[in-house]
Amino acid sequence: MTALIELNNVNKMFGAFTALEPITFSLGDAAPTMTAIAGESGSGKTTLARILLGFIPPTAGQVIYRGKDLATMTATEKRQFRREVQPVFQDPFDVFNPFYRVDHVLQTPVRRYKLAASRSEERKLIEDALSRVGLRPQDTLGRYPHQLSGGQRQRIMVARAVLLRPQIIVADEPVSMVDASLRATILDELRTLNRNLDISIIYITHDLTTAFQICDNILVLYKGQVVEAGAVEKVIGDPRHPYTQLLVSSIPLPDLSQKWGALDARPADDGTVGTGGCRFAPRCPHVMDGCVRAEPPPLRTDEDRFSRCLLHEGAPPMTETDVASSFRSREATAASGSGAGAALNRQ
Repeated sequence: MTALIELNNVNKMFGAFTALEPITFSLGDAAPTMTAIAGESGSGKTTLARILLGFIPPTAGQVIYRGKDLATMTATEKRQFRREVQPVFQDPFDVFNPFYRVDHVLQTPVRRYKLAASRSEERKLIEDALSRVGLRPQDTLGRYPHQLSGGQRQRIMVARAVLLRPQIIVADEPVSMVDASLRATILDELRTLNRNLDISIIYITHDLTTAFQICDNILVLYKGQVVEAGAVEKVIGDPRHPYTQLLVSSIPLPDLSQKWGALDARPADDGTVGTGGCRFAPRCPHVMDGCVRAEPPPLRTDEDRFSRCLLHEGAPPMTETDVASSFRSREATAASGSGAGAALNRQ
């Protein structure tokens, strides 16, 4: 399967601090997918998103889009990349210039990429994009950012991305700053764009509940390293890595008779592990001597998921073919009868 975008042994350091360990994964171009990148604050999610968008270069490794290395693209190729890989940020207010009406943020990409031959055609494109994300053009255009709600501003940014007919949208915590009543609406709009416009979505989140609801696959990051990845139903429904189990146990439950946060994680600063061992060992309730001595390899725990944990010692290690395989949609996975592709950090 041809890769639409892939990271090849990419890592990122800020001075002596390693924000992202070497990671390899790819998204195929055969069918659009929704892939979650999840983890707590400081796990490297936003760093990974910015590398995918080309906003910051990796310290090492390659970002390859449609077979071309982002670092060596020509100006024309990079311009096309910018059009086809679009961001939706956590705080939409930072994107708007308060001195311009919201029309400006929608008109700019249309004019920059010459998407319309006339002002009337431009207006129609903008109105269609707003309608796709559930906004009434007559109630939106002509207003200043402060005159709109946070949910409306966020949906305008989704509409801006849709205008360019991208191949990929990288949505970094797109609903963390909107009211709970609007979260489902915005996430449903992203899922609709994925299905109806064939746009792959990379959904950056700390919220496993929404990842489970809308995504096909998931990567779980801890301290810059992918510790578990695979089909979202299995990773969240039956987590194999203790860190993923901790995240899942932290999800509030509607049944008040069940204890919230039942997994007993140890404090993060007890000094159990050195630099060469498992990163989660200081907090892991299942830590063993081997976790301290060496970093666990990624192990295939079942057909469509891997976990980087010695609890699964004896499971087959991941291979280079597994590393390069692409995530697929739930529909494609069900049709083939096999699992989703793999994504992992190299050893």
